[in-house]
Parts: sequence; structure tokens; C-alpha cells
Amino acid sequence: MNRYPLWKYLVIAAAVLFGILYTVPNFFGESPAVQVSSVKSTIKVDTGLVKEVERVLKSGNIAPDGIYFDAGSVHRTIRVRFADTDTQFRAKDLLERKLNPDSADPTYSIAFNLISNTPQWLQSIRALPMYLGLDLRGGVHFLMKVDVGAAVTSRVQGIQSALRSQLREKGIRYANMTRADGKIEMQFADAETRNRARDLMTRQMPEVMTEDLPENRLAVVLKPDALKETQESSLRQNIATLSKRVNELGVNEPVIQRQGADRIVVQLPGVQDVSRAKDIIGRTATLEVRMVDESVVRGTEMTVAVPFGSELYTVGNGAPVILYRDPVITGEYIANASSTFDQHQNAAVAIDLNGNGGRKMREATRGKIGKLMAIVLFEKGKGEVLTVATIRDELGSKFQITGMGSTQAATDLALLLRAGSLAAPMEIIEERTIGPQLGAENISKGFKSTLYGFLAVAVFMIAYYLLFGVFSVLALSVNVLLLVAVLSLLQVTLTLPGIAALALTLGMAIDSNVLINERIREELRAGHSPQMAIANGFAHAWATILDSNVTTLIAGLALLMLGSGPIRGFAVVHVLGITTSLFSSVFVMRGLVNLWYGYRRRIESLSIGQVWKPDE
Repeated sequence: MNRYPLWKYLVIAAAVLFGILYTVPNFFGESPAVQVSSVKSTIKVDTGLVKEVERVLKSGNIAPDGIYFDAGSVHRTIRVRFADTDTQFRAKDLLERKLNPDSADPTYSIAFNLISNTPQWLQSIRALPMYLGLDLRGGVHFLMKVDVGAAVTSRVQGIQSALRSQLREKGIRYANMTRADGKIEMQFADAETRNRARDLMTRQMPEVMTEDLPENRLAVVLKPDALKETQESSLRQNIATLSKRVNELGVNEPVIQRQGADRIVVQLPGVQDVSRAKDIIGRTATLEVRMVDESVVRGTEMTVAVPFGSELYTVGNGAPVILYRDPVITGEYIANASSTFDQHQNAAVAIDLNGNGGRKMREATRGKIGKLMAIVLFEKGKGEVLTVATIRDELGSKFQITGMGSTQAATDLALLLRAGSLAAPMEIIEERTIGPQLGAENISKGFKSTLYGFLAVAVFMIAYYLLFGVFSVLALSVNVLLLVAVLSLLQVTLTLPGIAALALTLGMAIDSNVLINERIREELRAGHSPQMAIANGFAHAWATILDSNVTTLIAGLALLMLGSGPIRGFAVVHVLGITTSLFSSVFVMRGLVNLWYGYRRRIESLSIGQVWKPDE
């Protein structure tokens, strides 16, 4: 009646082992470290740089506790761990001087960081500590407003330029063309010419709509869907660009998310240098496709005079190279970019242009098979050549950039093409800095409140329910262990609301044990034997426990789906806590009771506190 089969005890043992393995990393702490990452898009961090870092530190008599090369992401980094902060500061200063001899144009970003002290064997099974949010670790919070109107204006400017070219190409004459408030107006000599222009736009520009105005004028505006997509894409691209840039700060688990129609929240835990954070996330960059100057023989760029209308670029892949000043297209025309493979199964980048970009590309590459074309990233007024490719065929809205060399290089270039520049300017409208001391104080207070709450519950349960109270406390301990383990495995960012949800989970979980204990008492009052009381108590309490937890779970899921920021952080811990409490309060609790009482042939009484009968 009250015996568990062996496999159920094995499940409980496996759950406890899982909880211990994935909870323990949170107690190892962190060591000071320095992170090295590349600032230039064409210079990659590799194992050769690891050896250079080792050599530089050795030359300065600095002994690191470990050097780690992270090649698992697009943004490769090297992290060097040290025993104390003094050594960390010395190492950062030395690496800055040796790796970036030109301080005005640095090659690498050298940033302070922290590395978990979790043993390598635990890290190999992804047993890592939870990330701490801004309110627990300290750092910088920015609320940025995106000028989506500027993105729309830029789009309309592109349409205006395309209109001029198309009307000129078709021989359609117009008196003047003006642009104001997102609307383009043109004056024509007669209605017939205006109708020809309107028909051309209908065929060539599906993203715009036209309106006839008096005196043979024609107005052109973006369709509502195209207008909304332009605003949405500007926000998405800015978020993607910010995600790439904060890597230079050496930030673990940054928060970059949209808020409302035109705002972006950026949270950088662990960052205290506000001025540097501002400089990096506020950088502006533009991407351009340019043709290589055909009048200059390749290989002689550094010795010949640069022709008028061209520029010499000495930094990047394929440099030095002389390019025409006028770009074929800029980054605003790129709709999408992804890494792929060409017909020879070599790494390549697939480019998708919008309608205007495709037309410009066709015009620029028509009749230029075998010529060279370059992609240049401009940042802080300096151009860096990403690649120089040979035109194999007339290019249109879709084409490939080949000669990447490796899949990693193709992935990097695709990322740059998608997020190399800000689609719209931004301004910081709110700024907060939380010091590490305040974060440590929040952690201490949150931990103590949870611990004291747990101890108070444990004392009450043991005093009121005796041995069954001990079983309840052990089941509650397993619940906390499993919840922390799951949060660590999922790498959930823990915040103060998350700690509050953790404390709430303790109260809700013990409530289930109270229901079970009271149902067992009721069975004893009814005159049932101890073994029968245990079986009926768990069976009858289960329906009530399930009902209460499901209704609470529905509320938690609503918060998770509709909430954001702190509310969402609370909901994540709350929902996971309900799941683990169902397992521990019923399954684990029943296993402990069965292990203690299930194998006894005769039981006189249960250690569950005072059982008052009706006639007493």
C-alpha cells in the first residue's frame, strides 16, 4: 500500500543529484579577469593571440590563474583570470600598452571582467552559476529613444533618388520634385505625363502609393505597411547593432530589449565606466558597396597618385585598394544577409536588397563582369574594407559574396551587413548607475530574507507536525535545490523580483505539505489505520494541491507572456517554482514517508502531532 518501487527512489535520487550538481556552482564565487576582444571587424581573435597575451603577461612578470579562449560565439574573446584585483589592473594596463600601441586607433578592446571559479569538470556539463541582474551585481542602465522618423526620412530620400533615375531613364520629364513630411511632390507639364509617371511607379515601386493633385501634380508616399515595416526594422537593426557593440565592454548577459514603440532599454551588469559605455553603444557606423578604381593596377596602390574622385583604403581585407568615392549602395538598401555556401561548397554570404537597392546594383554591375567590388564599413570617420570581390555576373536584388575563406568569416560578415550600422539615430533619455556595493547589499538582504523565511517555516513545521514536519522540510529543501538548479541550467538572470518569487515559492510549496498532513490527520480521526491514513491522505490531498497550483500557474503564465522587465523576471521564477514544488511536495514527500513507514508491518501511531478526535 505505502511502498514505492525501486525506480521511483532512483528518480528521486537522480533529481537530488541533479539539484546538487547544478546548484553548487552558485557558491564558488568569481575571480577578477581581463577580457580581450577585437575592435576591428577584419581582425579576428584566435589561438595566435592567446600565445601573444601569454607572452605579454610573462614579459611583465604577471602570472595569470588561467587563460580561456571562447570560440563558441560570433564574437570571439580571450579571458584571463587573476588572483586579485591589483594583478588584474596591472595586467589590463600592460595589455593596453602592448596590444594597442596606437592608442588613437586601438585594435583590441581590453575590458575588466569576472570569471566564475566553478571547476572545469562542472563547466563541461554546463553547470554554471546564475547570471545576476543589474540590481544585484551593479552596472549601468540606459533608456534610449530611437528617432524612427529619421529612418523614414532616409527611406523616403532613397525613394526620391530612385524616382529621379527611373523618370530620367524612361524619358518622363517633370518640372520639379520636392520632399516634405515624408511626402514627395512632382510637377508635370500635362496630365498624360503625370499618368505615365504614376503607371511607372505602380510597376516599379510596390511600397509606395500615389495621389493626383491639382495642376498636374503628383504626390508619392509610403504605404502604411511599408511605413510600419521601416519603423520596425529600424528598431530591430538598432537592437542587433547594440548587441554586437556591448561585447567590447566585456559584459556578461547584457539586457537589450525594446520598450514601447520607439525606445530601447540597455542594461550592462558589472559596468561602472559610464562614459565608455556611452561611447560604445552610441557609435554610428555606415556600410557602403563601392567599385574598385579600374584605372589603377592592383598592387601599385601605395605608389601611384590617387585619381580624382577616388580614395585609398589601407585597412581591412583586400587592402590597400583604391575605390571610387561614390557608393553603389549603402547599408540602408540591404534587407537581409545570411551565411551560406556557393556552388563549390565554399563559404559565402547571401545578400538580399530592397527594390531600389536591386535596381542600383543592376545598373552598377551591368557590363562590368570581371571587375572588382568592395564592401566598406565606415565608423568614426574611418573606412575599413570588409572584402574585395570579383563580379561574376550582373547583380540584382539577390547575389552572393564569395571568397570568405571560412564559415566563421561568412557568418561574421553576414552579421556586419545586417547590423553594422544604426538604422536610426538614438539619444539617451534616462541613465542610472548602480554601484557594486549596493548590488552586494541587495544580494545579502535577499539571501538572508529567504534563509530566515525558510528557517521560520522549518521550525513551525517540525514543532507542529513532528516527524512529518521533518519530511515536509526535507521535501521543501529538495524543492529549493531543484529550483535553483533549473534556473542555473537555463542561465536565467536573477534579479530582486526573482528572489521575491523564490521566497513566495517556499510559502506556496509548504502549503501543499500542510494540506497532506492535515488530510492524514483527518483520516486518523476517522478511525482509519496509520497505513490507510497515509494512503488516503496523499490520495485525497492531491486533487486540491493540483487545483490550487494550476490556477496559480495560469496567473504566472499570464505575467510571463504579458509582462516585461522585473515582472517577467518574477514570473519566470514563479512558474518554475510551481513546477518543482508539485514534484517535491507530493512525489518526494511520499517517498520519504513510504521509506520510513511503508515497510513496517505494524504501526501503532504516526508522529504527526496531536490528533484531536471529535469526542475530545
